[in-house]
Amino acid sequence: MDIISIVAALPLLVNMASVPVAEAKETVNTNTKIETVETQKNISIKEEVESEQEIKNDKILAKWKEKQENMWKNLPREEFTINASAYTAAADECGKSDGITASGIKVGEKRTLACPPAFPFGAKVKIEGVGTLVCEDRGGAIKGNHFDIYVETKKEAFAFGRRNLLAEVVQ
Repeated sequence: MDIISIVAALPLLVNMASVPVAEAKETVNTNTKIETVETQKNISIKEEVESEQEIKNDKILAKWKEKQENMWKNLPREEFTINASAYTAAADECGKSDGITASGIKVGEKRTLACPPAFPFGAKVKIEGVGTLVCEDRGGAIKGNHFDIYVETKKEAFAFGRRNLLAEVVQ
């Protein structure tokens, strides 16, 4: 008789125990959904702002492309070796600290490259181990095969040091 009572009561006990768990899961899921929606909204807004900046940058580079039209024909067509270093937008390196490049575009990590004068603004250079960057800046020491990669911090710049890397112009 005792075994039959336990077996009969078992579904009832399981049902009672699972109700609060289901409610707790529902609450957690609801909170998670709200957080996800809020996060998605923030990301969407951020993407729109970046898109506006990219449009502005494209307009600036289009003007430079007209001015520097003859330079595009003389870009290297094969891989070439560059002497790469890194820089920041600090006043002691650039003479100013507003982050505005020689092309008029604000610097951007994993995008901005200071190129020798033979390279037009807007030229895209794929650098071994770094990625594809855009010529947006110049510098007094940027001549010949010396290229300067923009990074956020001096620590990153010093850690990068100076390296000979393979590069190629990409369209």
